[in-house]
Amino acid sequence: MNGRQIFGDKMLINYKLSHRMFSVTSIFIAASVLCLSNSASAADWPQEQPINIIVPFAPGGFTDLIARRLALDLGKTLNTSVIVQNKAGASGQIGSAVVAKEKPDGYTLLVTATQHVIYPALQPNLPYDPKKDFSNIAILALAPNVLLVPANSPVNNVKDFVDYANKQQGGLAFGSSGVGGSAHLSGEQFKLVTGANLRHIPYKGAAPAVADLIGAQIPSAFLDATSASAFIQNGKAKALAVTSKQQLPSLPSIPTIAESGYPSYESQAWVGLFGPPGMPAEIVTKLNDIAQQSNAQKENIKWLSDNNSISLKLSPKQVTEFINSELDKWQQVVNDAQVIAQ
Repeated sequence: MNGRQIFGDKMLINYKLSHRMFSVTSIFIAASVLCLSNSASAADWPQEQPINIIVPFAPGGFTDLIARRLALDLGKTLNTSVIVQNKAGASGQIGSAVVAKEKPDGYTLLVTATQHVIYPALQPNLPYDPKKDFSNIAILALAPNVLLVPANSPVNNVKDFVDYANKQQGGLAFGSSGVGGSAHLSGEQFKLVTGANLRHIPYKGAAPAVADLIGAQIPSAFLDATSASAFIQNGKAKALAVTSKQQLPSLPSIPTIAESGYPSYESQAWVGLFGPPGMPAEIVTKLNDIAQQSNAQKENIKWLSDNNSISLKLSPKQVTEFINSELDKWQQVVNDAQVIAQ
């Protein structure tokens, strides 16, 4: 009886060991098949399924136009259908949240703008994490803002502007297109970097801010270059500087704030290409390559210049570094300037 019991125990031990080995082997095989499947799907992408680009803003805006130009070039290069869908609402949150939950198979992409890195600082309870819930693919365009004063202003450069602001009791007012936008935060960052005594006046859009500026109802403004360029060129407004590190080809005589004595300053709106988290590196790289090729075309270079913007050539790794840097920068600006979303 003891012999049978010992024999039975040995059989049980052998069974357990065999079962564990089978389970480990099964997991290894399953993982290998999954890796091969992912590699194959990445190599075969795209197949007959159309690619959808979600734009989380209304049709006709700058981000939407950039997305549609990219869609044309993606379709031609990949020989597939590319569909642009506008899912506007909540300053880009609705469309972005949709993409964050999609499969990372390369068939759903996101083209969004600077709100992607600003709103996490203004609204911490977003339905997604911009650092974790997206694959960062490419930056499609940079669109700097411009520091403006009325045409009859005694101020002619950035240094003069800072000195003039610091002499004004209660601070010098600057207008922008609204609270929490790229233009507004460009002004808040300018205050922090230069020490200028400024106070913000928010407008409901760029047009009324420009109107009050050229009418000398406000003494300064930070506005997007597209809204301001016509008034700069016809002499109704004076541009002191652009907010990007690089000068704008469309406004070649306007210096940057960085080269006007504040080298650490850089601020601009941008448009970028993203996907759901965990996209295969091969697909991300292919999309990045196509985006760079698209931006390098003469007609697209001209289109960007005509729209007061420039391209930025970054690898996917550099895009991730850029996005993380932007998130950290705007969090600090919002905190230090005590900006409250409205």
